[in-house]
Amino acid sequence: MARESLPPLRTLACACASLRRTARAVTQLYETELQGTGLKATQLTLLQALERMGASSQGALGELLALDPTTLSRTLRPLERAGWLRAAPGKDRREVRWTLTPAGRRRLARAEPAWERAQRRLRAGLATRHWRLLTEDLAAVAAAARRSRHPGALG
Repeated sequence: MARESLPPLRTLACACASLRRTARAVTQLYETELQGTGLKATQLTLLQALERMGASSQGALGELLALDPTTLSRTLRPLERAGWLRAAPGKDRREVRWTLTPAGRRRLARAEPAWERAQRRLRAGLATRHWRLLTEDLAAVAAAARRSRHPGALG
């Protein structure tokens, strides 16, 4: 099919496809800015979450970041090998608690300017009202998806 005859992407009225396409575009923007920091966007998000949460169980991290256990493990392990995270036993033998190491805090601080540039670049393309609505609406969509997956859960 010739490129000219493809329907415009806005005509695809699937929330999943639209969100995934948007996520890929935004991730590409952030990954471009993060080049040279040694971090991918997913890794930066995880380090930022741990910085805010402090020591955290893998389950709590997965819940916050909406990551399944396998994906979360695949993201955590390289950061642990790099010395940016430390795993410690939790309250019982099955629980693992993750913390940022001093090297992880330094890596995060090194990546922060790149993250801020990505934020500014994305925000510059949106009116202030759209930026605020974007963050509010995405939180509402995530909460609705969680409620739909677990009908008894609160958003």
